[in-house]
Amino acid sequence: MSSQLAILNQWVQEVAALTEPDQIRWCDGSESERRELEALMVENGDLLPLNPDTHPDCFLHRSDPSDVARVEHLTYVCTRHADDAGPNNNWMAPDEAHQKMDALFKGCMRGRTLYVVPYCMGPIDSPYSRCGVEITDSPYVVVNMRIMTRMGAPALARIERDGRFVRGLHSIGELDPARRFIMHFPQELMIQSYGSGYGGNALLGKKCHALRIASWQARQEGWLAEHMLIVGIENPAGETHYVAAAFPSACGKTNLAMLIPPETHQGWKVWTVGDDICWLHPGPDGRLYAINPESGFFGVAPGTGRKTNPNAVATLNHDAIFTNVAVTEDNRPWWEGLSDETPATDWQGRDYDPANGPAAHPNSRFTVSMRQCPSFTDQADNPAGVPISAIIFGGRRESLVPLVFEARDWRHGVLVGASMASETTAAATGAVGVVRRDSMAMKPFCGYNFADYFGHWLSFDERLQNLPRIFHVNWFRKGDDGKFLWPGFGDNLRVLQWILDRCAGKAEAEETPIGFLPRREDLDLRGLEKLNGALDTLLTLDREGWRRELDEIGGYLNSFGDRVPEALRSEQQRVRASLG
Repeated sequence: MSSQLAILNQWVQEVAALTEPDQIRWCDGSESERRELEALMVENGDLLPLNPDTHPDCFLHRSDPSDVARVEHLTYVCTRHADDAGPNNNWMAPDEAHQKMDALFKGCMRGRTLYVVPYCMGPIDSPYSRCGVEITDSPYVVVNMRIMTRMGAPALARIERDGRFVRGLHSIGELDPARRFIMHFPQELMIQSYGSGYGGNALLGKKCHALRIASWQARQEGWLAEHMLIVGIENPAGETHYVAAAFPSACGKTNLAMLIPPETHQGWKVWTVGDDICWLHPGPDGRLYAINPESGFFGVAPGTGRKTNPNAVATLNHDAIFTNVAVTEDNRPWWEGLSDETPATDWQGRDYDPANGPAAHPNSRFTVSMRQCPSFTDQADNPAGVPISAIIFGGRRESLVPLVFEARDWRHGVLVGASMASETTAAATGAVGVVRRDSMAMKPFCGYNFADYFGHWLSFDERLQNLPRIFHVNWFRKGDDGKFLWPGFGDNLRVLQWILDRCAGKAEAEETPIGFLPRREDLDLRGLEKLNGALDTLLTLDREGWRRELDEIGGYLNSFGDRVPEALRSEQQRVRASLG
């Protein structure tokens, strides 16, 4: 046994002594192992087989009604100094957190199996990938981790080669919300999660490792771990260029990752590399190269339909796990936005009654291999990653923010990303138009102080010669009648076309204080003649509104204290001054 595997084995034995499982099982990621665990969960009721004719090898999982989403208020970053976690994170001293978690884990696996799950985030042979091992008492976690990561024997072999891995310890505990915590120890490359069996709380490779711990690793090692999709856009000449894009929730991220070109754009193709997480590394040619550390989709089901995202629906016909969706009379998965059918049973297994609320939980999910997606590209397995031409930030803004603009340079682009925001809606919050900032869509996921994170982003300007251009988009501008001005969905390719033409030096733009805006004639609007006056609103700069916006951005930056880089403050002041 190598020294690294000896260290891993010793850790497993220490955890077993603490948690007292009935047995220990090392997972190899094999097909036979998957079948065995699925059969075990079907037998105990944790998985319910779905219609084998319409959805072969698909299962429904119903989680505890108190355990249906990430628990950000119970998620902590445990650094030695509170300032290193920053005001963007909940902080707890590492010693206190370990003491609290050890007490919870003590004896918690009695009567259960302890599963050792070695996994690799990213292609097994990529120098940009990083490995981890999750110990869990949940077979549901094991089968999901097999879909979401490169899990099993190949990952264990890479751990032996690398000599380093992130340690994750998880137990569903008693599923008691009062005994539920997700702790991150970035200085120890460790994650501990107790009391939840739900997705991001339990699949520790996902947000916990791939963003919170990886963002800390990335700062130490000189790369970026980001909450971004990665998509390739192939033009009719057969040239493919890649973009990475960050959006807060409910802003069409998955739809963009699986976009289908409009009928006017024959010969264009869109390739899905990733829908959620992107690791960006400096390449030998001075460009940023991206890998998707995941190998599957853990997507939100409601709203995913044949009109909004036909590629996603086509991905889910076989070998998928659905969590907290409804089912039809003939045992097919169902959720709001999928079809006009009336489901038979809701997400809690009750006969469907509209008085009980939505049939599928609003945060119901599907887990499926990304290789099943019709727009999947094997470049997702490229160990070198894909070169990124543009980085796109976006938010849901009903007013003020244009359809698209380009940052002047990298420093301005970092400010654009740091200040990105969405407006709340009455349905969600009871207040309309409240601007909530979510820098780079990383507010719940950055594993260290946001001020230091901004500084890390800025540092790439001095280190790389061929950085991506940075853009901001807003698909959600509304007119006076409250209707969206831009058609969105496949027509968003028209904006991506201008973005890539800007990167290639082929497209014109108008310089404004907030960046470069396209003019009407700069966009390919074939088939969208009906826009007419709407386009003026979409591409107009409201100076007075932007003066207020820049003042608010200045206050937002100040909320992170003295560690905010002076270069970012001065950039905010420069843009504000240019607006008059």
